Amino acid sequence: MAPMGIRLSPLGMAVFCLLGLGVLYHLYSGFLAGRFAFFMLGEPEAARGAAGAVDLRELLAVSLEAAARGGEEVRRVREGNVLNEKAKGKTREGAEEKLTSGDLLSNRRMFHLLRAAFPGVQINSEEHVDATDQETVSWDRSIPEDIKQKIQSKEVPAESVTVWIDPLDATQEYTEGLRQYVTTMVCVAVNGKPVIGVIHKPFSAYTAWAMVDGGSNIKARSSYNEKTPRIIVSRSHAGKVEQVARQTFGNKTVIIPAGGAGYKVLALLDVPEKNQEEADVYIHVTYIKKWDICAGNAVLRALGGHMTTLAGEEISYTGSDGNEGGLIASINMNHKALIEKLPNLEKTSHK
Repeated sequence: MAPMGIRLSPLGMAVFCLLGLGVLYHLYSGFLAGRFAFFMLGEPEAARGAAGAVDLRELLAVSLEAAARGGEEVRRVREGNVLNEKAKGKTREGAEEKLTSGDLLSNRRMFHLLRAAFPGVQINSEEHVDATDQETVSWDRSIPEDIKQKIQSKEVPAESVTVWIDPLDATQEYTEGLRQYVTTMVCVAVNGKPVIGVIHKPFSAYTAWAMVDGGSNIKARSSYNEKTPRIIVSRSHAGKVEQVARQTFGNKTVIIPAGGAGYKVLALLDVPEKNQEEADVYIHVTYIKKWDICAGNAVLRALGGHMTTLAGEEISYTGSDGNEGGLIASINMNHKALIEKLPNLEKTSHK
């Protein structure tokens, strides 16, 4: 019985209970919806890749998407002939480095997509990212079927991951209309070791990807010539390498001048494209930036190949953005023997 002789009718009790349930529903509906989304879809996007674990399979998937989206900008600018070309400085050898709208717009798309998907991961890019640019580029978190079939989920601490972006490799050739050399690249390094590599060719829509201890969509060529290898080098360094290479391997050695580090790595592999040259060894004899070589290094490692300094040292993808010791890359060859045959090139790399 209610106090002071007041009796609550069954209808009143029902209304009171309904009101109470309504208040509780509004208080906890947001929380429950969030928990439901967590169990159905995973953590909210802003939390993924923050302090915690990063799924390398997801990072591979978004890296593929980033390289493709950057490639769209590269192709659009070149085909529209709106390069807005300008000089951004000089290399150590005194060559002029160029910057185009293709570099900047590709970088913007790639950086913001990766940053939105994995906000807690360090991203190093060749081009400057404007801190005031708050563009949001979303990723739908879909994983391509071939990656699902070949790659298992693998989590690593977010703080161990560094992503290297090259939004437009071979800018010089890009301005000259030598489109076959141009690539966009993404590399993921864990504790300084390259484990994921994506190399995308914007003008043919071909993409090579590989993950160390995971899988790939590309393979090595079946035949190589170790005695008189075909050596692919930068167009500007061909003369510097040719004399030493011919003295080392013989006069029949073929020197292939080419643009772009990504293109040169693909030359070592089985690429189903008519305009892709083939080589046995890739050599670079001067200072080179890590975003130029990280993706290719990861792809080669995943396929059993090697990319080292000219002295045979592994290249670490932490710390500074430059590699001082030049590089030599090969696959299905005796890499150590190649290094021993080229003792003079290591000294050249520091000039």
